[in-house]
Order: sequence, then C-alpha cells, then structure tokens
Amino acid sequence: MSLIKVISGFAFVMLALPVFAQKKISKVTPDRQKPNVIMIYVDDLGYGDLSCYGATKISTPNTDQLAKGGLRFTNGHCTSATCTPSRYALMTGEYPWRQAGRNILPGDAALIVPTNKTTLPKVFKNAGYRTGIVGKWHLGLGDQVTKDWNGDIKPGPNEVGFDYSFIFPATADRVPTVFMENHRIIGLDGGFGNSSQVILKPAVHSFRFKVCNK
Repeated sequence: MSLIKVISGFAFVMLALPVFAQKKISKVTPDRQKPNVIMIYVDDLGYGDLSCYGATKISTPNTDQLAKGGLRFTNGHCTSATCTPSRYALMTGEYPWRQAGRNILPGDAALIVPTNKTTLPKVFKNAGYRTGIVGKWHLGLGDQVTKDWNGDIKPGPNEVGFDYSFIFPATADRVPTVFMENHRIIGLDGGFGNSSQVILKPAVHSFRFKVCNK
C-alpha cells in the first residue's frame, strides 16, 4: 500500500517537488515490508484542486488513483505560504522565520539546509529506505553563491540525505534554468567558468531505475 501525503506550498508556477522513498530489497515477509512513501510538495495547489478532494471543473485521475491506494489526509498545515521557507521547514523540522536567510532564495544561492543535522530523507534512510528527489529544489546549492556550474555542484540534495536527485535548482524565472542529476548539469557541453551561463544540449534522460523496487 502506498502512503500519499499532499501538502500545498503556494507561491510559484513551477508546481512539483515529488519526493519519493522506496524500501531496500530485503528478505522479509510481505506483511512486514515497509510501505513505499511518495510525498508530493506543490506550489500553488489549493485543497480543492484535485478531484479526490472534491474538484469538479478538472479531473486528476492519476492522483486520485494514488489516493485510492494509500491514505488521504484532510487536515494539513505548512509553516509558510512561500516555497523556500516551507520547503526548509519540511526538510529540517525547524521554523524558517527563526533563522536568517530562509526567505525565498535567488537561483544561485548557497545551500541552506544543514548537512550535519537530521533531515527528512535521513529519517527515511535510518529506517531502511532508499531516498530520491525529483523536481523543484529551491533550497540552494554549493557552499557559496559563486560556483562553477560546469563542474560538480555540491553540497546539495545528496549531502542532506537523498540517494538520488534529479532537480531544477530554483524556479523558471531564476537562473540557472537547468536540470541537474546529482551533482551535474544535464546536457552540459561547455561554459564560461564561474558563471550561470552554460551551453546546453537538449536533455534526453531517464531516471527510471535509479530508485526502485524490484
């Protein structure tokens, strides 16, 4: 049975930060296997925007199927009405407004999630899960603002607990508007040193087998 929890983030057009954690392969009886967990964190999604939550003007059959096969929550809260602060709280369990620099980040910001503290993906890893993140990140990358986008960019999602990441660093209106797999930009063909300007090939990629059950 899948466990589904949908939390709305509100502020940006780029919609999805799907985070999924799937169980390690182990020799256990079916009734003792941990459930797969998919958490979908979405900007600008209202409570009634999914048909499984009462929407009538649009149909969301795939999300409805996930809800049918898992658990549907009807009482949820977030710490902030904007993307970076609410994502920071989800990842760390801390109130973002109690820390400086936890507001909406520029696209080239440094990582704001501590790598030496407990995070949500680390909790899953400690429970025996493999973890992955796909979609909008917007929590900063690297240990400083100036970084070489033509090389490995870290620390990032992998350093805060995700075994695999395929992300859009920030938003579509904040450079760099690229896709990254783990520490590298996808389709990178050259660049300009310490700059957000890079020359890209069209991205053709599959992450199907990175985190999965067999």
